[in-house]
Amino acid sequence: MSIEGNQEITDARRGNGIYERLVENMNELHKKGLVFGASVTVTTQNYKEVCSDAFLHKLSEKGCKAVIFVEYVPVTENSKNLAPNDNEREYLEKEINRLREEHPEMVYVSFPGDEKGSGGCVAAGRGFFHINSHGGAEPCPFSPYSDVNIKNTSLREAIHSPLFTALREGNILLDEHEGGCVLYEKRELVESLLKK
Repeated sequence: MSIEGNQEITDARRGNGIYERLVENMNELHKKGLVFGASVTVTTQNYKEVCSDAFLHKLSEKGCKAVIFVEYVPVTENSKNLAPNDNEREYLEKEINRLREEHPEMVYVSFPGDEKGSGGCVAAGRGFFHINSHGGAEPCPFSPYSDVNIKNTSLREAIHSPLFTALREGNILLDEHEGGCVLYEKRELVESLLKK
């Protein structure tokens, strides 16, 4: 479930009433004994809130067992101010390491922060890929390009699409970048691979 922190922050990003609906859904899942995870988009506006013990304790109390911290990737020049800078990413990394030590009852994943430990970006089938609402297999949610649709092919075949193969074999996923998403930073190159 995608939650951005407290009610004010979540509703501001996701829409009025979303926070309450999320809490109701979490309560229902917890009541039924079902395990769930939360996805948190980390921005310059919420990075301290979403790493706080208070926020994570509330999620844990409701039965949440995993939190994926996804760094905000701007989609326009006007939204660049929401993307965490180096200092904020460093804060996030330290806090996630602390949480892993002090609160092992939950799994914490940082995306793309944990890429350092896996030798580069794990998109395009190096670790995962994204399926959009139309069935298009994309390298990741931040790289919304697709050359194959799972409605017409198997997941195994999708992972070997020409685009995914070119991204993996071209070492683009291993390239150094400023932080955030390498595929977003190199979107012109990704777009050019689609044209081949």
